[in-house]
Amino acid sequence: MNPFKIKSLQQRLVLFLLFPVALLLFSMGFFGFLYARGVMLNEWKEASLLKLERAAHYIDMRLSRYIDKIEMFNTTGAMEDAYAIQVWIVQQLKSLGGVTKVELKWSDDAPDTMPRMGMSRMGSEMGRSGMMRFQRGRISEVTPPFHDAQIGKQAISLISQFKDESGRLIGTLEVGIRFDYLLEDIKALGWWQSDLTGLVDETGRYIAHTTTEKKTHKRLGENNDTLGLSLFKDIKGKPYGTLLGPGHPPERVGGFYKLKNAPWTIVLFAEGKKILAPIVRFRFYYFMAGSLCILFILLLIRFVVGRTARTITDIAEAAENVAGGTYGESLPVKSGDEIGRLTDSFNTMITGLKERDFIRNTFGRYVDQEIARDLMRRPEAARLGGEKRVVAIMMSDLRNFTPLSESLSPEETIRILNRYFSHMINIIQRHRGIIVDFFGDALLVFFDPMDGPVAPTSLQAIHCALEMQKEIEPFNTQSRSEGLPELHMGIGVNASDVVVGNIGSDTRAKYGIVGAPVNLTNRIQSVAEAGDVLISDFIYRYVEDSLVINRSFETPLKGVHGPVKLHVVGRLENFPS
Repeated sequence: MNPFKIKSLQQRLVLFLLFPVALLLFSMGFFGFLYARGVMLNEWKEASLLKLERAAHYIDMRLSRYIDKIEMFNTTGAMEDAYAIQVWIVQQLKSLGGVTKVELKWSDDAPDTMPRMGMSRMGSEMGRSGMMRFQRGRISEVTPPFHDAQIGKQAISLISQFKDESGRLIGTLEVGIRFDYLLEDIKALGWWQSDLTGLVDETGRYIAHTTTEKKTHKRLGENNDTLGLSLFKDIKGKPYGTLLGPGHPPERVGGFYKLKNAPWTIVLFAEGKKILAPIVRFRFYYFMAGSLCILFILLLIRFVVGRTARTITDIAEAAENVAGGTYGESLPVKSGDEIGRLTDSFNTMITGLKERDFIRNTFGRYVDQEIARDLMRRPEAARLGGEKRVVAIMMSDLRNFTPLSESLSPEETIRILNRYFSHMINIIQRHRGIIVDFFGDALLVFFDPMDGPVAPTSLQAIHCALEMQKEIEPFNTQSRSEGLPELHMGIGVNASDVVVGNIGSDTRAKYGIVGAPVNLTNRIQSVAEAGDVLISDFIYRYVEDSLVINRSFETPLKGVHGPVKLHVVGRLENFPS
């Protein structure tokens, strides 16, 4: 190769190889960064909402202990002789954790319709406690946290008002609760210790927050905080949500979740750079690696191009990989000369080998590789058509799976079936079974004696069926541990003359079996009970000395004239059950 051609080839490679590679790397990095940034922000939104929902649930769950008792007290207002119940409810309230006081007050003009217990009229220091009848009662207020001098800590009050038939206020029930007791669960959460977490009331005022938040803010949106103002606006109209602050990427992001049992909202803020730190670091490393890649390509073009021997070496290495069973990608054809023609011919050869292996792999997808190789050696396995011979046929089907699948999502249904089939296929391949097809949740398998006797193959088929039923037990144990439904199957086994061979056309064929015995096997499995291996009388004659039968019976089968005798297999005499 003369120097002029080398120089020309270098220029073309720089123009047509280096520039597209650089453009591709830049485009992939840019759009990949945008995509990854969006994914990470969406993941933060989802994760933050889950965190906030969990924290709100903890507070609501604690508040509901008191609210339930107060609501119970409110329902006793119009009851006759409810004095004992009301006394019991008050005692229950006092015994709840975190309660600082339970104060029942009646107005001075409230009618004395029930016994008194010595507590004061409304407005006095201790109050005249008693149990009175009232028309209706409801929780009217959950107070903001205030400093309770008696306990020296922050507390809140749940206040319930009682009214008579005219709507006149006649009494109140006030339950004081330690505020720190309500927050015990969420303070134990690791993310709650973040500098940007808090609890706000309906006005946007912080009533609980982390240390840094307390020092810098007293109310959402202070100091013209755009994100805080937007978040407060959303809080007024939505039960929960997330917001992105200004900037691309956003400088700050926020989320909120409202409590059900109190007029409070949990808010969470995070800095955008912290959330996106991994992808920002990746962007830097990516462009560094891209720059090194471009530099490497320049060096490669400078020192390697024009060396025809390198192309031949590449072809030789690829040929060694093919010999080891790894085809890899097609080699690039870089020229139209003899080397390019050689590379193109090599690629054509690889394509042919891939197609041949695809046919072999498709043929043996559900067949043990050793069996597939044995079948490929038979002349009839490579052509359309087949031959008639006796084989053992097995068909299994799940019981009541159709109504069960209707109660599951499509993803759960497919996951359960795939796991079930993976267990069954391993057993079938171990027993040299050939899977013909899947029919929903059913399996059609045959066991080919090839040129040998059918009796050992029949025993192998029955042994396979028994192991499949045995495998269902650990399968269901695992399903229960994952909260998934159990599966139960019935299996039918038969042996008879069928046509074995390639069924289909020149463009698409499948190695399998056809014949009336296949339909009969399907009818047999349809009457098999869950957990049973049911065999026909025909296959029983081949193996009766090796079986332990639990019971035998005759039954009519659809499409079969007269009753058919069937046998439920207990175990094989000389095989593990």
